[in-house]
Amino acid sequence: MASLLEIDRLNIRFAATVAVRDLTLRVEERQVLGLVGESGSGKSVTALAVLRLLGAAADVAGTIRFAGTDLLALVPEAMRKLRGRDIAMVFQEPMTALNPVMCVGEQVAEAIRVHHPEMSRRQVHDAAIEAMEAVALGDPARRYRDYPHQFSGGQRQRILIAMAIANRPRLLIADEPTTALDVTVQQQILELLASLRERFGLTMLFISHDLAVVSQVADRVAVMRHGLLFEEASREAIFRSPAHAYTRALLGAVPTMSTDIDRPLTVLDRVADAAVLPLRECSPGHWARVTV
Repeated sequence: MASLLEIDRLNIRFAATVAVRDLTLRVEERQVLGLVGESGSGKSVTALAVLRLLGAAADVAGTIRFAGTDLLALVPEAMRKLRGRDIAMVFQEPMTALNPVMCVGEQVAEAIRVHHPEMSRRQVHDAAIEAMEAVALGDPARRYRDYPHQFSGGQRQRILIAMAIANRPRLLIADEPTTALDVTVQQQILELLASLRERFGLTMLFISHDLAVVSQVADRVAVMRHGLLFEEASREAIFRSPAHAYTRALLGAVPTMSTDIDRPLTVLDRVADAAVLPLRECSPGHWARVTV
């Protein structure tokens, strides 16, 4: 299967701080790649680099190809046409991502209008309603002119997803889409994303620090720490036979129903980086920074 998104030797630096180091990833068409790691590992910075949203303070080197096009080589106007149409992003915190003084229907409509200036006002309005219906937002025609503060956290997340899928993108980047949601609403959002993936044939880069969440949505999992890719493999391999000590520590830091309450969870700071080790293919399709 062809790769829709190809990241090759991506390096991101902010002055003297290196945020991402020599990152290489592939996301195949209609695949979900889960990008996991603790805070500060470089997950969200990588996503913002794909969309070229890091700004002038970031020094970005390497190659990011989408459907064969080098995104880092595009002129700004070409990137603006692609962003939000072919590649869309669900941002981490819906209350700050949404405009508090603009009704939600118009925010969804704006995402459509900017890429389809040929559409009439009525067509844009109807397309926005359709996008809100697609994310199972109750009574969208009536709530079109409501404001973000009039919705719950889960509903606001649905509105962000509606904005992201309104133009039927080929790649959806979901950055911690279930953060700060209770477990019931979290499950609803995951089921919604799975439904949209099936309905629209979405390819997804799913970013999370929560391995339990990633286990439900990802086909492959990439584990990052301190800007480095430590391990990448199929979901089954990551959860059944992790090769790197850090991946095992992440799994050991998550309590489950079978966790021994008399034993402390893993402390991640005590896990050595092994950053000097190169990525090796431990088994077909399973890469990790381990000795052989």
